[in-house]
Amino acid sequence: MSRLLDHVRASIETMSPGYFSMVMATGILSLAAHLLSIPYLPQGLFALNWLLFAVIGVLALARLRWHTRLVLLDLQDHIKSFGFFTFVAACSILGGQTLLLGGSLAIAVALGIAGLLAWVLLTYAIFTTLTIKQDKPGLETGINGGWLLAVVATQSMAVLAALISQSAGQPLRMEMNFFALSMWLWGGMLYIWMMSLIFYRYTFFAFSPADLSPPYWINMGAMAISTLAGSLLILNAAHAPFLQSILPFIKGFTVFYWATGTWWLPMLILLAIWRHGVRRFPYRYDPMYWGAVFPVGMYAACTIRLEHAMDLHFFGWLPHVMLWAGLLAWAVLFAGQLQAVGRFWKSRLRS
Repeated sequence: MSRLLDHVRASIETMSPGYFSMVMATGILSLAAHLLSIPYLPQGLFALNWLLFAVIGVLALARLRWHTRLVLLDLQDHIKSFGFFTFVAACSILGGQTLLLGGSLAIAVALGIAGLLAWVLLTYAIFTTLTIKQDKPGLETGINGGWLLAVVATQSMAVLAALISQSAGQPLRMEMNFFALSMWLWGGMLYIWMMSLIFYRYTFFAFSPADLSPPYWINMGAMAISTLAGSLLILNAAHAPFLQSILPFIKGFTVFYWATGTWWLPMLILLAIWRHGVRRFPYRYDPMYWGAVFPVGMYAACTIRLEHAMDLHFFGWLPHVMLWAGLLAWAVLFAGQLQAVGRFWKSRLRS
């Protein structure tokens, strides 16, 4: 037993803080399939997602217990620290699944509270640390699309609050919608700040295939989840007079977010072709690739909700194509994850 624990301890020493992106990706594909009325698949992914959340959560706590110094170093790292925000988004996405597929408001609220507490802790701990630390990297090595996980986490709280408000009575419904609106607005402002720096890094510094890491897909994913939150606010406006009074503003910015995310989609595909097709950068399984699956599923979900919220009927096949593309990518990565785990344990058992 002690030998098994030693193997587990060694295996999680370099565990990525962003592993909860697997829960994010699985959860949003489940919700998108639910919105498209696909049978069986949403519930199957929902059950699997609870298992993934529990396993990754236990491993994350074990790493905090056994490798506390490494966790603290990750929290101070300009690149790795933002991976911790995947826990916040995972709580919110799983909370949305629990509410819409599991029918449990109480568990959804509990996940929302856990996510909110983590969001407050991580937001002020990470941004304060990165501000006051003396040894800082240059912009070309210190920022990538992973920073936008802070935006995704913020908007995920807005999404869950908007969903919970639909099952709550007054005055809690009003309060939850105001919280959702506030988080939605702050997430948009944070995106503008961060995206300005990321775009500057894109265009004015040398760019190699190795620099184009999977988190750059969050450029689009952050806008997709902002669209989803805005669409839910539009749908909730009938039950919150303050939302009704600014409804044109919410609609305008929701379309703005969707259009921005749509612009990013072909750009990211072209960059991926350049990376792997032109420059022949080898594909190897990396847990951060889950951060590329999540935006695809989120784009499908947000497009469906936008269609409902604004009475649009011309998206047609687009959400279906994005969902199946996301499911294909999910299957490839899940197989890669199982192979990576298998290789690790084989090497350990032989030693």
